[in-house]
Amino acid sequence: MKIPVNRKSINNLAIPATIAGIAEPVLNITDTAIVGNIPIDGVESLAAAGIVGSFLSMLIWILGQTRSAISAIISQYLGAGKIEAVKSLPAQVIFLNISLSIIVLLSTVFVIEEIFTLLNASGKILEYCISYYAIRVWGFPLTLFVFAIMGIFRGLQNTYWPMLIAITGAVLNIILDFAFVYGITDVLPAMHLEGAAWASLISQGIMAVMAFYLLLTKTDINLKIRFPLHPELKRLVIMSLNLFVRAISLNVALILAVREAAALGEQYIGAHTIAINIWLFAAFFIDGYGAAGNIMGGRLLGAKDFKGLWSLAKKITLYGMYVSVILMIFAFIFYTPIGLIFTNETNVLETFYGIFFILILGLPINTVAFVLDGLFKGLGEMKYLRNVLLSATFLGFVPILYISKIVDWGLYGIWAALTIWMIIRGSALVWKFRKKFRPLVINN
Repeated sequence: MKIPVNRKSINNLAIPATIAGIAEPVLNITDTAIVGNIPIDGVESLAAAGIVGSFLSMLIWILGQTRSAISAIISQYLGAGKIEAVKSLPAQVIFLNISLSIIVLLSTVFVIEEIFTLLNASGKILEYCISYYAIRVWGFPLTLFVFAIMGIFRGLQNTYWPMLIAITGAVLNIILDFAFVYGITDVLPAMHLEGAAWASLISQGIMAVMAFYLLLTKTDINLKIRFPLHPELKRLVIMSLNLFVRAISLNVALILAVREAAALGEQYIGAHTIAINIWLFAAFFIDGYGAAGNIMGGRLLGAKDFKGLWSLAKKITLYGMYVSVILMIFAFIFYTPIGLIFTNETNVLETFYGIFFILILGLPINTVAFVLDGLFKGLGEMKYLRNVLLSATFLGFVPILYISKIVDWGLYGIWAALTIWMIIRGSALVWKFRKKFRPLVINN
């Protein structure tokens, strides 16, 4: 049966995927906005939330790469009409994910102070980092468990259930944030920054329970581990390792940006925290079409429908551009109010407004990179994605970052480096896709 590649089929996957994808940045933005308005040590709490959030995001995205790998393999088998052949794989993948997360959790929990000192946290900010991380880190295995199950749903061409899981987690986190951070009169004392950590942890737990229930009741996937190991597990591990290296290089850029912003001072790390959370929110918003490319691309490749694959790439890029233009217009119209959502500190806001325009103008560039990145994951092109990120980070971002430091560009230099980083990523993916699949379309 021919796989339809049209606006309806793409949006049926992209819109729920967008809603699901923004769950994590919504959690981080909620923490950032609420924590930034804490009446006691608001700036220090905001800085700590930004540093810890960046570090946790690094861990999650390094070890959460099995989501893309399992999604790619399942969608390719679905396109080839052989879905029954991979039904024992998900349970083995989930067990692998949870095992890795526990190992990493135990390896970091005893060196928290050293980790955040390395990220230039000191004094009261370091104290807040330690207390915040000590609570939030226990949600790490839960998040990876949810990621793996969302990857299974995506491979089955279903983004509806991941959307429901994400909405539940985001709404619950917002409610608990207000209750725990600011307290409820005569019922619950204000817990400030630690309250935000507890809100996130409880939300992640509810999402994990919900994901487990939906997988058991809405699919034929059995989570009982069966032996021997599935033959595709080796390919999945190799794909995940390539994405693991890719995620490390990606997070080197993000962590170095946080580190250099922290070195500039409290108002700069506060402004950078606001900007990077908005950047991530926009990224996940645009990435809905990348998710559609991931899901449909694997299935079209499995069916060897190269003409459909070429059409898919053009359409998801175009639709992603529409979204980025809407986000740009919205951001410029509400340029000042957006900053006020996160903090009332005048020096932080002035610093943020000084670099916000760079973030906004970079959205179309980001669109190309994010959308094609999702498509390439669905195609199983993990090795190339790894090489692109290594090149963009170490030949683009790092040199620009430290040249800008030498010439004293401050926060402008950090965001200029991030922009160059995205230009390299997007242009490399466009070149590779045309080179590899254009001849196949012609021959097909």
